[in-house]
Amino acid sequence: MTARVAAVAQTDSLSRLLELSHQLGREERKFAILGEGNTSARISADTFIVKASGSNLATLAPTGVTECRFADLAALLAKKSLSDVAIDEALFAARVDPQAKKPSVEAVFHAYLLTLPGVNFVGHTHPVAVNQLLCSKFARTFAKRRTFPDEIVCCGVESVFVPYTDPGLKLAQAIQRAVVAYIKRVARAPRVILLENHGFIALGATPEAVLAATLMGAKAAEIFVGAAAIGGQPRFLSPAQVARIAGRPDEHYRQKALGL
Repeated sequence: MTARVAAVAQTDSLSRLLELSHQLGREERKFAILGEGNTSARISADTFIVKASGSNLATLAPTGVTECRFADLAALLAKKSLSDVAIDEALFAARVDPQAKKPSVEAVFHAYLLTLPGVNFVGHTHPVAVNQLLCSKFARTFAKRRTFPDEIVCCGVESVFVPYTDPGLKLAQAIQRAVVAYIKRVARAPRVILLENHGFIALGATPEAVLAATLMGAKAAEIFVGAAAIGGQPRFLSPAQVARIAGRPDEHYRQKALGL
């Protein structure tokens, strides 16, 4: 890739990431407030961009995004234990531009997820509707079961579930273990990862796929909570029904049309 082509690709990825961030940060959607949530995009085989620590998704500007090297952060995943100071130093060291802001503490899991097949964008948010379930006894059930067809189309046949882990390196390692187990069992990369008592991660080839999964995940959570309120537990689709929807050619066509 020539320097000119690389620069154009970076500019395009940045503009798409900023638009995704603004969509996820819209106040009325209640996905993220203040400095909550983070987003990222693959730039090349070597680097990616990620929201800087303390930036706001709704108002994210180019100065609030930091380009990092995959290799520097991937190396952290192999560490059994690191002090908070050492992790901070590693985050600063991963920056391509030494003058850029410190990347989000969650940049480590972004670095891992962006290496999965077909994943070019990642959006992590804390939707109120989703966290109503992730902070309840229904968290794991919400991850594993599906209640309507469009949830399958946009969020996959099930979500990865990660039990509560403190944010940072430990969480990135827990996500990696859970995703590896999911891919081994389901034979595909996930579209959604649910973090107990924490939040929602959407993965996709495009910003549209990430936004669609987040919007549909929040809708599914609202439906789950509403159904539970009037009946104790929702009436879920059966595994056979989920598999049938996931395999229908017309749904695959719709996924492509929607950029999923």
